[in-house]
Amino acid sequence: MPCPRCRSASTSMREKLTSLGYRIFYCLTCTRRFNERTGTPFNDLQFPTDIVLLAVLWRLRYKLGLRDVAELLLQRGFEISYQTIRAWEYQFAPLVSTRLKSKRRGRTGRSWYLDETYVKVSGRWCYLYRAIDREGNLLDSMLSEKRDKHAARRFLRRLLDSAEQKAHRVTTDKHPAYTKAIRWIIGRKVTHRNNQYLNNRIEQDHRHIKQRYYPMLGFKQFDSASRFCTAFDELRNYLKVRTTGREQVSASDRRRIFSDKWTTLMAELAA
Repeated sequence: MPCPRCRSASTSMREKLTSLGYRIFYCLTCTRRFNERTGTPFNDLQFPTDIVLLAVLWRLRYKLGLRDVAELLLQRGFEISYQTIRAWEYQFAPLVSTRLKSKRRGRTGRSWYLDETYVKVSGRWCYLYRAIDREGNLLDSMLSEKRDKHAARRFLRRLLDSAEQKAHRVTTDKHPAYTKAIRWIIGRKVTHRNNQYLNNRIEQDHRHIKQRYYPMLGFKQFDSASRFCTAFDELRNYLKVRTTGREQVSASDRRRIFSDKWTTLMAELAA
């Protein structure tokens, strides 16, 4: 294992392990010792990396409160307070969303569906902008305090950055802010459809964040709401089973695909 400080490959492994069971190495160049987690965001944690990631992914994937996640970890022999779960979510949810967003960068269709839904933050309604392509793949999501032309333009710039290509067709609702924003950011050659019935695809896709958001009884802070909604959308898009046409996927294949993706994600985040 190369040294995380001087990047030297001249290292040797010690027989002794850390208190959490990680291997210890010695660098022959800078004469420093380090372990498998040195140089990673998990280095200063008092719990194993897989337990921390499991708590964060449970929190994002399932309808669990902070105390629910703490109780599930207690059954595995780890006594952790719900405040610690909140701190882990604050620190590692952006890591999950950034890693998953980089994996899908540039892999989107040219037909986009844009819409916004309501999310309550500290007793006040905010707007969650979301976009998917024709196949239902996530393009991007953004939480905004206002629903105006400035928010629409900011969201379209994010879409172009993540998609790395311009759309041929954009479908929205009848909100007037989209018309000028699409011409200003994407261009006049794009086909803009603003029929409310054509936008049912993204309207139905809002159900997943709504089903996950309602049991939480809202958010207390805007930053935490934005962080959670972004990470939730990215994780759900990554774990979704994709099919071509009307192809049916059996339950056993869905479980296998989900298990493989979950294991791969855990390994990539822990690396």
